[in-house]
Amino acid sequence: MKHVNIKIIGVGKLKEKYFKAGIAEYKKRLGAFAKVEIVEVADEKAPESLSESEMAEVKAKEGERILGKIKDKEHVIALAIEGKQRASEVFAKEIADLGTYGHPDITFVIGGSLGLSPEVMHRANDTLSFGKLTLPHQLMRLVLIEQIYRAFMINAGRPYHK
Repeated sequence: MKHVNIKIIGVGKLKEKYFKAGIAEYKKRLGAFAKVEIVEVADEKAPESLSESEMAEVKAKEGERILGKIKDKEHVIALAIEGKQRASEVFAKEIADLGTYGHPDITFVIGGSLGLSPEVMHRANDTLSFGKLTLPHQLMRLVLIEQIYRAFMINAGRPYHK
């Protein structure tokens, strides 16, 4: 498998030290397999109760910031509850195939608390779901980077993933 570039775009600033520490650890481990970049875009300040149009506006503004961080050549995978679920082994094979068949720049996108805009979903080449559970988007970054690391370990034939 050719060298792969992984970018994770997340909405909002990660404040929790324990999430930062976990992400830093997996980023370090992934260094043997891929160049990993984590990009944070500002979240839109929003009150608790929003109308449908206000929610759409928040997602659109966050979406513009996300799209501004994506280059044309990047293969984009949007994380969404309604996205495609797959086993770790299938996910690992997809990452390996992307690297092998000319898509070494893989970008994962995690939206803010309201999710991703239609524009971001339209730009995505694929979707990924970790199930129907709603998880804090800060925690999703840690779960995602662990799953990416797991995929590389599977592809390397290492026992980590058992």
